[in-house]
Amino acid sequence: MNSAQSPESLLLKHWGFPNFRPLQKKAIDAALNGRDTLVVLPTGGGKSICYQIPSLCQNGICIVISPLVALISDQVNSLKKKGIKAIGLTGGMSFEDVSAALDNCIYGNYKFLYLSPERLNQDIVTERIRNMEVNLIAIDEAHCISQWGHDFRPAYRECHRLKELQPGVPVMALTATATPEVATDIRKNLGIEDSDLIKGSFQRPNLAYWIRETEDRYHEINRILKRRKGPSIVYARSRKATIDCSNYLRNNGITAGFFHGGLLAGEKQDRLEAWLSNKIQVMVATTAFGMGIDKPDVETVIHLNYPESLESYYQEAGRAGRNGERAWAILLKAPGDEELLQQQFINALPDTDFIRQLYRKLCNYFQISYGEGTQELFDFNFNDFCHRYEFPSGQAYNALKVLDRNSVIALNENFNLKTELMFICSNHQLFYYLEKNSGIEHICQVLLRSYGGLFDMRTTVNTKLVADKAGTSEAKVIAMLKQLEKDGLIELYIQEHDTRIAFLVPREDDRTINVIARDVKAQQQVVRDKIESVIKYTRNDKVCRSAQLSSYFGEKDANPCGICSVCFEKRKEVPKFEPGEIQRAIIKILGSQEVTSRELHDILPFDLPLLLEAVEELMTEEIIGINIKNEYYLINRKN
Repeated sequence: MNSAQSPESLLLKHWGFPNFRPLQKKAIDAALNGRDTLVVLPTGGGKSICYQIPSLCQNGICIVISPLVALISDQVNSLKKKGIKAIGLTGGMSFEDVSAALDNCIYGNYKFLYLSPERLNQDIVTERIRNMEVNLIAIDEAHCISQWGHDFRPAYRECHRLKELQPGVPVMALTATATPEVATDIRKNLGIEDSDLIKGSFQRPNLAYWIRETEDRYHEINRILKRRKGPSIVYARSRKATIDCSNYLRNNGITAGFFHGGLLAGEKQDRLEAWLSNKIQVMVATTAFGMGIDKPDVETVIHLNYPESLESYYQEAGRAGRNGERAWAILLKAPGDEELLQQQFINALPDTDFIRQLYRKLCNYFQISYGEGTQELFDFNFNDFCHRYEFPSGQAYNALKVLDRNSVIALNENFNLKTELMFICSNHQLFYYLEKNSGIEHICQVLLRSYGGLFDMRTTVNTKLVADKAGTSEAKVIAMLKQLEKDGLIELYIQEHDTRIAFLVPREDDRTINVIARDVKAQQQVVRDKIESVIKYTRNDKVCRSAQLSSYFGEKDANPCGICSVCFEKRKEVPKFEPGEIQRAIIKILGSQEVTSRELHDILPFDLPLLLEAVEELMTEEIIGINIKNEYYLINRKN
């Protein structure tokens, strides 16, 4: 180690912090002393510093395995901004580009090489790594190596090869979420059974976990964010929901934007910058948002839907309150949520027979002969594939993901991005145009009825769905859209293919699937277990929510947090109201205005059941009435 570059001086120089967190220093010391380590630090615990600092203290380069291209790009860009030389092997690089990048790692005094686990199957990568001066091997998101983890990726099992390529170099595995079973699996698969375990507490003393029951999610989110005005994230399951929810919030006076994988790179950057700089209060996003993003002052994280696992919920909720200030993680609960969760993640699980059938049809679709197909890359139209072979789209998608996770194929996804459009004419101009072009009137009406906001923003449309509703062919729908574009009524963006598929193994039909069948069955049982854990968590209103989460991750005897929804109900004193107090408060409000029950609830500090009971009594006594707008009014109000 270079004494002029101590861990503390590097921390201050590049990150601006005078001191490490206790467990960070422990992990750094272990790496500098050549010991293998498993680091389990909750979201926001500063895991990346644990491997970045010890690598910077020594000669040589750190190899970092990371699961997502977006994470790799974020980490590399962050290091470059600090003046630290880093390279990431991302998708789309040519053989020559990969070769040049690896040469730079050997001869160019680079300090970090980031790559996905799949790259370890490339001879050019493994041979060059063998010739590098490596000082540390870091396996980020290490739970991906375990079939019991919430995001299992079989390609992570190749990470053990790094110890063979660089014997004697310490390995640091890092994750934010690992049950005891997953931690054991990580160590076993990496060959670091004797490694140090550095584990932080899963309790976040400043983060209040709440579950709010509601039948109107958007209204409830609006109420919450009107009270908690700090930076916030709302997580939604679908891209459409991110748009709808952000529109609702904006219409109610809250600055909000939406973020999902279908946005162009420039759009993503602009929206992220607006949120990071607090130009907008709320980002409504799909669940990948926030990963690798450093914004410590997030006050509220709201989940619009049930999460798919407690691991993912803990990570997403944990993006609130990283500055140590009081923050809230609120999960909305509505009737039917449990059934919906099971439909989305359990009922749509494909069995091995379905996967076998889909794989065979996929090979036929691309005319791949038996024994061939290895490393061949194809453009893929997902909608056309499902339509041709009459596959349910949900099950087909999940089956493709199973084949991808088990390294039979590699998907470069871009689902649901096939066609985007926006009307740039007025309603009047469009109706005039349709009068002159009556042959397309029906299709255009179906399009307008199926998608709101086409006059306001660029919107993703499913041309196959529009064709089915209009009783015509997809080709005719696309031809109509191209005609509308040509005549200057819409802006149109058509992507010819949903995704690209690479076949990673030769076609052997049943044998190909039989090899992975046992793992597939185990993975699907993990999904079922994790869904059951989510349901148990949402049902349990007797045990502190923070303690429930800590217990799930193996931290027993956690103390009640005192601030979650369960603890709050236990310590809350039932308010003692004088007889008629609520009625008098309602009468006072209605003396000056007419309001709905919602507005009464927003204005007055009483629980909704008590408020509605008082309203009912006042109506029975004919002191108040209700008008056609569902607003209550004082019957003998003096104007």
